[in-house]
Amino acid sequence: MPTITEKVANALYLSGCLKFGNFKIKSGVTSPYYIDLARLLAAPKQLCSIVEVAAEQVKQIMASEKIDKLASIELKGALIVPSIACKTNLPCIVVRKEAKAYGVIGRIAGAEVVKGDNILFFDDVISEGCSKIEGIKPLQELGGKIKHILVVVNREQGGKENLEKLGYNVHALAKVSDMVNSLQRNKHISNEQKIKVLEFVRNSRAEKNTK
Repeated sequence: MPTITEKVANALYLSGCLKFGNFKIKSGVTSPYYIDLARLLAAPKQLCSIVEVAAEQVKQIMASEKIDKLASIELKGALIVPSIACKTNLPCIVVRKEAKAYGVIGRIAGAEVVKGDNILFFDDVISEGCSKIEGIKPLQELGGKIKHILVVVNREQGGKENLEKLGYNVHALAKVSDMVNSLQRNKHISNEQKIKVLEFVRNSRAEKNTK
């Protein structure tokens, strides 16, 4: 029986979401890997696998705390959150990166935010956590309460810890270090690819600790 980490790692690898090379990420840092969750749209089997694991995590959170709605910010997380909503029977919200100036204006699409709503925020990955704050802010301004953040992958660059210091509960389906260990063990990636990712994670942690 595969573990959750193995399910996530295999789904992202087989769908082509997990890429290895040199990629400039949002923070400006060059990373030896990149996760493009949009690739799941071309791989229905792997999409279903990620959705099922994420939905189970949401249900576990709901077992101890009331969740009224799911939310995500365009683009990556917003592609997946409606499927999770179907599995959990929760309304979902998409936060636009910019306010729409015509038709139904503003930054909120989908379900309305009602004051007092307990909203679980979903996204693809967490690096340093800045984009999560950007996505959550419009929901809070409308009266939504966000206690829980769920991501597919924790890139282990300090974002989880940064957001937890602000009072959020951050859940990740998998950590990238565990994923590459699993993929290398199952001979999907080379030992060299694994080592590059693990070194990047270690360097990110060391840099965070010196700040």
